[in-house]
Amino acid sequence: MLDRDQLTTFAAVVEQQSFEKAATALSITRGAVSQRIKALEEALSSVLLVREKPVVPTAQGEVLWRHVQALRLLESDTLAKIKPEPQLAPVPLAIAVNADSLATWIPTVLWPLMRQHRIALEVITDDQDHTLRRLARGEVIGCISTEARPATGFIAEPLGAMEYRCFATRSFADEHFAKGFTLQAALRAPAVLFNRKDSLHDEFLQNVFGMKVENYTKHYLPAPGTLLDGIASGVGYGLVPTVQVQGRYATELVDLAPRHPVCVSLHWHHWTVEPPLSQVITALVVAEAAKTLTPALVSQSCGDSTDTPA
Repeated sequence: MLDRDQLTTFAAVVEQQSFEKAATALSITRGAVSQRIKALEEALSSVLLVREKPVVPTAQGEVLWRHVQALRLLESDTLAKIKPEPQLAPVPLAIAVNADSLATWIPTVLWPLMRQHRIALEVITDDQDHTLRRLARGEVIGCISTEARPATGFIAEPLGAMEYRCFATRSFADEHFAKGFTLQAALRAPAVLFNRKDSLHDEFLQNVFGMKVENYTKHYLPAPGTLLDGIASGVGYGLVPTVQVQGRYATELVDLAPRHPVCVSLHWHHWTVEPPLSQVITALVVAEAAKTLTPALVSQSCGDSTDTPA
């Protein structure tokens, strides 16, 4: 069996990204941290940490880090069955989700999870095309991703598809798209994107016009609510999840390309062997997605459908 003190020290270094900070967190010397890590690496015949700033786990270290997180969750579940729950320290865990899911349907999963379980939850937001790297590095126990294929040791649960439509205010549409949603108009009118990782607008334009379109004016507003507010204020046009356009937005905004909605298929990636608490999270995510998202699609294009998610 692996040494408990060595695993605790390894976890502290990964979390603190520093030998010195890990020593402070554990109330031991820097030398003791180095000795424990060296002994653990010798026991496993593997280099577990890249000694740079910040300190990060190697590929072998990432595997061990996931093992440590699973042990924590299993231990928490076991102690909860033995000791009165209020005496237990919350178990830290993290998940990675895309910002649009966080702004729409994921909170319905988070609130009961945080109320009913002794956890210290960290929700990491990233583009849905990039969250999978965080799971592979062991930063999170699960993530929402556009990738359908799981990595070795993981499972990808299909969640459904997030539908996006291209919205603008009526006055913006009258000014910039008076002759319809043409290529010339799209190149001149300012578009509102989430951030520089956001490739969805490029894919939308290519789907509409049948060619790659890149040289157009872009605003970047890296928060879903702010992005929607920007479009509603008339600073530009852009893609927004259909489920987000409700209330006053539904009357103020118009769909510039009603025959060209875009659907992004989402998947929940998690460990193949999940501790009980991870299983609970997976079940909650899958169940809520089934209520909110459209059925999973093979491609990102929704075709001519005008249906919207429930």
